[in-house]
Amino acid sequence: MIDLRAWAQYVVEWAAKDPKDFLITVLMALTPLFIACALLSWKLAKMIEAREKEQKKKQRRQENLAKVKRS
Repeated sequence: MIDLRAWAQYVVEWAAKDPKDFLITVLMALTPLFIACALLSWKLAKMIEAREKEQKKKQRRQENLAKVKRS
């Protein structure tokens, strides 16, 4: 079984002895996650905009139908 305490101690020592390489490694490991997060956020924003546009279109259509029925 993996000794979590020993692994954590190794990581802390590594970060203390060589912070530049440690940060580079961490950033390289996290970069794909940052990219995925950005892409998914952009996609969600586009979906929300499309939904709002469709709702406005339906609302205008209903308002126009109500105007026609009143006339």
